[in-house]
Amino acid sequence: MKSVYSFFLGMFTAVETILIWIILFFGFKNPPFTSFLIALLIGGVTFFGLKWFFDYQFLKKNKLTRKEYNYIQKNLQEAKRKMSRLQKAFFSVRSMGAFKQLYELNKLAKRMYAIVNKDPRRFYQSERFFFYHLDSVVELSERYAHLAAQPVKNEKMYISLKETQSTLDDLRESIKKDIYHVLSTDIDDLKFELDVAKHSLKKLEYNPLDEERRTKE
Repeated sequence: MKSVYSFFLGMFTAVETILIWIILFFGFKNPPFTSFLIALLIGGVTFFGLKWFFDYQFLKKNKLTRKEYNYIQKNLQEAKRKMSRLQKAFFSVRSMGAFKQLYELNKLAKRMYAIVNKDPRRFYQSERFFFYHLDSVVELSERYAHLAAQPVKNEKMYISLKETQSTLDDLRESIKKDIYHVLSTDIDDLKFELDVAKHSLKKLEYNPLDEERRTKE
């Protein structure tokens, strides 16, 4: 989300800078270089002023300090690099079973990343994924892809591949639980809203005044 508004903010200030230069140069007959410097200064003040305001609003909305946000972003960037390694391992496997398994792990990892990237506060609910499960998945996937790519395999290698597949299955279930844990607040809120809606519907279905009116009639 921040990258989107940063892009539009950059576009806005670029257009503003050009318009100011045109006004100063053609409207006020200022020298071109002087007009450029003034327009650049105003554009810079606008850009950094609005950026500070939007950053402040973003941090306030997410109830984060700048230090906390920078810490989360640093870990998200590290997670992105690990996910690139996971995707590379996914594309290097040849067996259909391994392909399907790593595809699902990639999808789950991207899902978790998207959730936290959209709402940074959720990072603290997902530390188990970022600091343990993602590392394990990446390391095992790379090792699995390397062993599976060997043209000659002995019994020991086949056993290692089977064990790795089994562990990756366990990690897949663990990541699903991580995602459920991160979304648990949303699920609880949804259940609460459903209960309120059901209660409201019941009140609409039964109105004592209507019952009393029907009795009198």
